[in-house]
Amino acid sequence: MALLHEATLTPTKKELLEEWLPHQPWSIKGVELTAFGSYRLDDPDGEVGLEGILLRTADGARVLHVPLTYRGAPLAGADDHLVGTTEHSVLGTRWVYDGAADPVFVNVLAATAVAGKPGAEEYFEIDGEKVVREPRVRVQGSGAPAGAYQLGKQTNVDISIVRELGPMRDHQSGDAILTATWDGGSGILGVVRLAGPR
Repeated sequence: MALLHEATLTPTKKELLEEWLPHQPWSIKGVELTAFGSYRLDDPDGEVGLEGILLRTADGARVLHVPLTYRGAPLAGADDHLVGTTEHSVLGTRWVYDGAADPVFVNVLAATAVAGKPGAEEYFEIDGEKVVREPRVRVQGSGAPAGAYQLGKQTNVDISIVRELGPMRDHQSGDAILTATWDGGSGILGVVRLAGPR
């Protein structure tokens, strides 16, 4: 479950992305991108915030997937993947990283896809009550054939995070995929496959 906070971010996520995205080689250039939804995943250790933000062009023809992680301290060796820092009015300074380069995000996305699980339930705590927020983007893992994957126990697993979503991209039989659906669209966010022969 993802506990959300009624908080102020300075700078905001929008401001961080407006500064960072134009410099990324995989970004969509020369057009305005508008965020229309996001999803959350669960860090089993409860330390790292995991969020995927979806942005689209004005005509809706192209959709960009921006995975982000939020950390309470810098990630060693990841300076090149730092989106920026922000002051969270509840949690203090947060270091924001490109999730595709953060091992926690990559491993949790893969585990969610392989296990056939949905994204994290999102909720606020208001006056001691749990109030669930319905996400605009729903994610679901496909699952994998029994015994096909043992994440963390083999080196021939290839995990791909999709940056620009399109029609359900080609994937091989037996791949585990994480799929997003939203009002009017869907796409594959990530694919887990064995790198070697099956």
